[in-house]
Amino acid sequence: MARQIDQDDVVSILDYFQELDDPRCHINRKHLLGDLLVICVLAVIAGADGPRSIAVWANAHADWLKKRLELPAGIPSHDTIGRLLALLKPDAFQQCFDQWLLAMREKATTQDDARELIAIDGKVLRRSHDRKRGIGPLCLVSAWAVRSGISLGQMAAGDKSNEIAVFPEFIEQINVRKAIVTLDAAGCQREVAAKIIDGEGDFVLALKGNQETLHNHVRDYIVTHMENDFAHVKSQKHEEESKGHGRIDKLVYYQMSWPKQLPDRDRWPGARTIGVAIRMSEENGRHTSDVRYYISSLRLGVKQFASAVRGHWGIENTLHWSLDVTFREDDSRVRNRFAAENLAWLKRMAISLIKQQKSKESIVMRRRMAGWNVNFLAEIIGLPTT
Repeated sequence: MARQIDQDDVVSILDYFQELDDPRCHINRKHLLGDLLVICVLAVIAGADGPRSIAVWANAHADWLKKRLELPAGIPSHDTIGRLLALLKPDAFQQCFDQWLLAMREKATTQDDARELIAIDGKVLRRSHDRKRGIGPLCLVSAWAVRSGISLGQMAAGDKSNEIAVFPEFIEQINVRKAIVTLDAAGCQREVAAKIIDGEGDFVLALKGNQETLHNHVRDYIVTHMENDFAHVKSQKHEEESKGHGRIDKLVYYQMSWPKQLPDRDRWPGARTIGVAIRMSEENGRHTSDVRYYISSLRLGVKQFASAVRGHWGIENTLHWSLDVTFREDDSRVRNRFAAENLAWLKRMAISLIKQQKSKESIVMRRRMAGWNVNFLAEIIGLPTT
């Protein structure tokens, strides 16, 4: 379990706005950049999902904000907020938080020398398309630190078909040192493996059709030896069972060294092991199963392999689920690409901050509480509550 971060650790986020260049024209510039960004962060945590709702929230809490921010020209309009989000270059916006994110990861220590798990995956903002301009929906590749509960960054892929090309470049922008990085089949690329190894991390990559030959070799090898319970090869097995919401999942993992008769090992930097995860589920009397094969740079140690595979599901079950259900990201109709990316980053940062707040409540409930109680909201971001 990750240690929850004290509020003294979170307050430093406000300092990092100082490193961001103001993209607005200096003529008739009435509002401070830091004030605008703090308002955006607070409003998104409290339930806002676009420039207009951010401005409505700010006006509703004008007296409270004036005690904590300078606001030389009062509360900004939604047009002012919208223009800022459309002008801020997403890369620069994220970079000003890099050191803060690194500090949060370093402070979120784990038990038993457990390594950080970084799950990387793509997500499509389904309603962000603009048919009149021939622009498809925006696809964002995100990195999620599973144990720390922190979003490490994002990169626009244009559309889902382009995310494959984005993965290697994206990995260069995040710190993977000592971490175990997991990707689905779209990220199973030799260049991706090389970038992770160069960054002093380890990888667990899912196999599928994009590496069809290797996938078939790994599948056939494992299935053949599974028939005699791996009597002739050294392997490790781990089983788990989970229950929740009327569903029972039984998970079985096998891991073994990369066999000499399998081709292409030399073409995969750092590759050491192969593995399989078998999930058998029962819900309302209906049985389903799912089998996934993997290549990895991890040494033999099936519990660590299982933890990495299970951790990758965290980006779907924690980050993407929260973005869709709690932050309603798929409903966003923001057309400007910079604004859409910046709002997406604000939402990911908001989830990271909410998860650091000490509470037994769910992310959904904590966000509602932030919308109901400005003092609770202040605690999340590290502002004074009085």
